Amino acid sequence: MKKSIAKTVLIGLALASSGAANADFGVGVKAGTLGLGIEGRWSALPWLDLRLGANQYDVDASGQQAGIQYDSTLALDNYYLTGNFRFPLSPFRVTAGAFSNGNELQMISQDTGGVDLIIDGQPFSVADVGSLQSTTSFSNTAPYLGVGYDFEVFGKVGFNLDFGVLWQGEPTVSLDATGLETAPADVQALLIPALEAERLELEDEISDYKAWPVVSLSFVYNF
Repeated sequence: MKKSIAKTVLIGLALASSGAANADFGVGVKAGTLGLGIEGRWSALPWLDLRLGANQYDVDASGQQAGIQYDSTLALDNYYLTGNFRFPLSPFRVTAGAFSNGNELQMISQDTGGVDLIIDGQPFSVADVGSLQSTTSFSNTAPYLGVGYDFEVFGKVGFNLDFGVLWQGEPTVSLDATGLETAPADVQALLIPALEAERLELEDEISDYKAWPVVSLSFVYNF
């Protein structure tokens, strides 16, 4: 079980305690393509601030991957530290930083109603295969580069827009058949290489996620 909620709470408590003693500190809540999150900001210099935050959200979907219908959950789970370089007399900034990246794609094949599963072009009985289960993970540490706009009213409240790319790296994909161990030996001899070929096809399709587009909107309050 991921511990993102605990991380977020701990970060929030740290940010709140720091903000009480620092007039250049702000906190915010945000939503975007990395999930829902909390963020703290410390203005180290007039043209530079540091931001610490965490995001989490689960997105459920159904669809076809590598020729098989799956029920999928995109489990977004990340926290980060960024440096933000602001331009004088402008809301525009450039952002660079690093994410501790726990994003995962979890998939399980849909019930076929007894129809054979086609794996690597070969038909296999559902009784032999069971269901297919797959987990995709990415690099634990991921660099981020983007731009943003900070709009504030009287220096106290405002909202931020972010646009960027999180480089997650090449995916690591697992694929297992729940019925493999109990399948007849002759079926196993065919199914094992078919699963590996299917896994490689999944890995190729999911490689599009290595560069994750980031768009977010956050509402902030400055102490």
